[in-house]
Amino acid sequence: MPRIRGASIEEHHEMVWADIAEAVRRLLRERDYDSINMGHIAAGAGLARNTLYNYAGDKGALVLALTRRVGRPAVERVAAVAARSADPAAERMREIIAVVLEAFRDQILQLMFLPGSAETPKGPDSPFHEIVVEVENVVRAGIGRGEFRDVGDVRLTVELLSGVMRSGAERIGRDPAAFTGTVRTAREIILASLTRRPD
Repeated sequence: MPRIRGASIEEHHEMVWADIAEAVRRLLRERDYDSINMGHIAAGAGLARNTLYNYAGDKGALVLALTRRVGRPAVERVAAVAARSADPAAERMREIIAVVLEAFRDQILQLMFLPGSAETPKGPDSPFHEIVVEVENVVRAGIGRGEFRDVGDVRLTVELLSGVMRSGAERIGRDPAAFTGTVRTAREIILASLTRRPD
């Protein structure tokens, strides 16, 4: 029976997931995604290959599971920012944009954009569905308080604006030094599309 690290099984599993995530990041610095296999990941994490298969059945499932885990802190931060209902909607939106783009500095989240890296589910099963819901709530609150213009279909508007965020996240993945400028431009574009215009 393998030795359990940590004070509980749950703590052991969290430690193993952290090792797997770090192994994937290290491998991505050394080689392209397509050349990485489960054996490489297991070796990098200090696991037997059959142990790694207890965590995910294949590389795509592993990447999806890692995406959910690595993205969780951003989801929680966005929820906390969105919950500050006394703050102006624009201020909350500016902070949410920075939180999300900051999360995508992580190489594991960048894998969502590689063709064939993982089938990232859409809608409620997406790792970032909760962020989309929180952004929709902030937009509705901004409209209700007269801070944002009435965009009509909030869901469609947020879906379209998520394209701006995806482009920003991909840009940061290609050029990490572009982070500050990308956040600034994403904020300008998104807030310009939501803010009420003088009559």
